[in-house]
Amino acid sequence: MRFIKPDINIDFIGKRNIAFLISGLLILISLASLAIHKGPRYGIDFSGGTLIQVKFLSDVKISDIKTGLGQLNFGAASVQTFGEHGTHEYLIRTDIPKETGDNFTEKLRKMLFDATGKEVEIRRVEMVGPQVGKDLQEKALLAIYYCLLLIAIYISGRFEFKWMVSGVMAATLMGLVYFLSLFNVSTAILISVALLITIVLFWFLKLPYAMGAIVAIVHDVAITVGLFSLFDKEFTLPIIAALLTIIGYSLNDTIIVFDRIRENQKKLSRLSYESMINKSINETLSRTVLTSGTTLVVVGALFFLGGDIIHDFAFAIIAGIAVGTYSSIYVASPMLLVFANREKS
Repeated sequence: MRFIKPDINIDFIGKRNIAFLISGLLILISLASLAIHKGPRYGIDFSGGTLIQVKFLSDVKISDIKTGLGQLNFGAASVQTFGEHGTHEYLIRTDIPKETGDNFTEKLRKMLFDATGKEVEIRRVEMVGPQVGKDLQEKALLAIYYCLLLIAIYISGRFEFKWMVSGVMAATLMGLVYFLSLFNVSTAILISVALLITIVLFWFLKLPYAMGAIVAIVHDVAITVGLFSLFDKEFTLPIIAALLTIIGYSLNDTIIVFDRIRENQKKLSRLSYESMINKSINETLSRTVLTSGTTLVVVGALFFLGGDIIHDFAFAIIAGIAVGTYSSIYVASPMLLVFANREKS
């Protein structure tokens, strides 16, 4: 099925400097937002604390709910409405982990009933200790970084036939990161430095396809996380799952374009390298638009109809697909041209 005419010829590569400028601006905004907010707004998965979802039979005052929570020594708990209007559901958050034994739910229900005078149903109670939350943060960052290194091995082996070089490099970096993580080095800083070193190594080892793919993926993840910071959305374990999904989706899109570029290098050797890359992008454009469009329809349905529980996950996927499609065309492919120009000079 072709959605776009096969003879289309849009000058994507010719606009690469504008695209680089837009990407740089978006990443700067993302980093600025993260710096201002001191990182993403972590949910209890990462920060530790207690999360409670309650449902009343009729409307109640949030101040009354807080009064009931005060009797259980919850400290400064935040209470907000949850779900659709008129469902009388509330989400209670506190950074104090509470032991949730057998009697906890019944005590909480009684305290809330005494404070509000309304029957209440305790629908969900989640508790995460601060040390567990910190461990989850570190493991999530390491999982994303290790995923990127394994992707680099695959791309280098498939397109540049440098399995050994990329494998040794990735194994060394994995070992170094793991070793330094044992000495209480900040995991966020450690991964940031490791990513920078990885990209520099790609440059000096002449691995253009691997570098193009990794730069595009880092671009997608950075902007998606930045959007969460800008819109003050919670960063939880399901969002890590969404980021790993985005990495896979973006990589798949990039590989399709890279495959066509490799094929056209032999078939269209008379064309300049810039024209050949541009033609390859145009030839895969129909597939890219169709795949992204149909996926966005499904994820859009989850975003608008799936309810609050899955809302942020769907938002992350929508943002990642949009940015990932853009980066496959305007970031990953032009990186090959940057390498080619470097070789000429």
